[in-house]
Amino acid sequence: MTTSWSEGPLLGFDTETTGVDVDSDRIVTAALVRRDATSTSITTWLIDPGVPIPAEAAAIHGITTEHAREHGRPPRDALEEIAVELAEAFRTGVPVVAYNASFDLRLLDAELRRHRLPTLPDRLYQAARPVIDPLVLDRAEDRFRRGKRKLVDLCGFYRVIESGSLHSADVDVVATLDVLERILGRFPHLAELDLDTLHEYQVSAHRAWAEGFNAWRAEQGLDGPGAELVWPTREPAGTLW
Repeated sequence: MTTSWSEGPLLGFDTETTGVDVDSDRIVTAALVRRDATSTSITTWLIDPGVPIPAEAAAIHGITTEHAREHGRPPRDALEEIAVELAEAFRTGVPVVAYNASFDLRLLDAELRRHRLPTLPDRLYQAARPVIDPLVLDRAEDRFRRGKRKLVDLCGFYRVIESGSLHSADVDVVATLDVLERILGRFPHLAELDLDTLHEYQVSAHRAWAEGFNAWRAEQGLDGPGAELVWPTREPAGTLW
């Protein structure tokens, strides 16, 4: 009997940040959660981002500028440790699981460039893959379901009980892995795909969703750039330092 990738190991990844601009904002906390059939291990980082943490961001994840400055790691050291762990996972074929993966992976690569460290593609000599994004999978497999699709919404829909307050990176990663497990239970054909096929499926699924979303925005007369067509990563915009 063939063993599915869904049985692990999987490496979950999440960040909490100073804001939502992947090119200019900074990582404040990060978590990596490695899960296999028998165990779950969690590694977390608190980082001094080197810039003030806006009050609205601190209100979400609970980390103030003062707390980060007093207790946070230097960003260059922490970012290197995170990148080493992620690159090793990709290099050995362990899928990285992230909710709205485009945000976290793009922000991480921007941060690595800012601190003149090799990005994930630099370390791997190719694009970072395989990535698994429960948000992309849920949109693709249940396209016509109404309602929001933030992590908290999917936790509610898939009846995942969080182990703590969401918007804490480690709690978010565990919830993301639990949501992925429930998605695979509802759509078991996903677990039967090999990882390369699954990654490409998400690339296509995200583009289809983004094109539809952007067409809707145009119909509504909404301004702004809309959703990016490329998943999960792209080159950063402009200079990062």
